[in-house]
Amino acid sequence: MTEELIIAGFGGQGVLSMGKILAYSGVMGDKEVCWMPAYGPEQRGGTANVTVIISDEKVCSPIISKFDTAIVLNQQSLDKFENSVKPGGLLIYDPNGITSEPTRKDINIYKIDATAKAQEMGISKVFNMIVLGGFLKLKPVVNGEFIHKGLEKSLPERHHNLIPQNEDAIELGKSLIEAVHTL
Repeated sequence: MTEELIIAGFGGQGVLSMGKILAYSGVMGDKEVCWMPAYGPEQRGGTANVTVIISDEKVCSPIISKFDTAIVLNQQSLDKFENSVKPGGLLIYDPNGITSEPTRKDINIYKIDATAKAQEMGISKVFNMIVLGGFLKLKPVVNGEFIHKGLEKSLPERHHNLIPQNEDAIELGKSLIEAVHTL
C-alpha cells in the first residue's frame, strides 16, 4: 500500500498540521513516511500545501506531481491541484470559499462542510481534524490507535488537553463526508 496525497489551502487552516499528524501516525504504525511542506512568507493567510506519502515500502522520492488524493480547502488549491489527481483517485474539498466546483469525471469527488460544522460547534480550530476524519473514513491509511499517538507527537504538550476534542472532531468528520461524484 502506498498513498500519495497533497493537502492544500490557506495558511492558518491547519494544512501542515493535518499532514504532520498523518505522517506521525504512519510512523507510529511502522509505515514508511514522507512529509514535505510548501509555503512562503505568506504562511498566515497565503497558500500552503503539504505532500504526504505513507507506504509499506521505502519512499524513493518526496517529489511527485500526480497524487492518489488531493484535499483542497480553498479555490486556489482546487484550481491548482484538481488536475494533479491520478485518474481513479480521490479529491476531497470543503465547499466554503469554493466558487467553481470540481469538474473531473475520472476521479472520485467528495465534499465535507467542515468549516460550517466547526463554526456551529464554536471551535474553529478543529476544522482540519473534521476534514482529516472524512479522509480517514474513505482511506483508512493509518490505524485509529496511531492517530492518538500522532496527535500527542504533533501537538505541543501545553495543548495535549485538546486531544480528546480533536479525536471527537475526527470521528465527526467520518459522518460528514458526502459523495459528489463516484466512479
